[in-house]
Amino acid sequence: MTNREIFRKEVLELESNLNKYAYSLTLNAEDAKDLVQETFFKAFNNQEKFNEHTSIKAWTYTIMKNTFINDYRKRIKKEAVFNTDVHEYIINNRPSDFNPESDLGFVDLSNAVETLDIDFKIPFMMLDDGYKYNEIADELGICLGTVKSRIHISRKKLSKILER
Repeated sequence: MTNREIFRKEVLELESNLNKYAYSLTLNAEDAKDLVQETFFKAFNNQEKFNEHTSIKAWTYTIMKNTFINDYRKRIKKEAVFNTDVHEYIINNRPSDFNPESDLGFVDLSNAVETLDIDFKIPFMMLDDGYKYNEIADELGICLGTVKSRIHISRKKLSKILER
């Protein structure tokens, strides 16, 4: 068997576990199937990025988690509310009374968030997207205390960055 065949076999053996994890993320059987298929697609297309000294299960679960989070963010960004009374769009929770100074602050904050380590950035962004602490813990499969700690540390790091 070639390395490619071994890799494919090991990934496909994870299907039942991935189905359960996908369902826990999506809470919908059809969406879970789609997520599993997308995870397989990404795993097979990025096989060269897999480090043989790491767990294939952890690597595949990370692909699934990141795919779910990225898809969620895309859906949120597509949702825009149109207020017919004042004829303005409110997009991505940005204030409607934007001016150059407030826009600059938003850009600075966005850039600062991008500098955070991924383990801190994801819970922080999920909280910003409207998730509750316990939902974040469930979605990421980590303890509630860890979520709160990471968000607290993220806020401290962002404060330091923005003070500069």
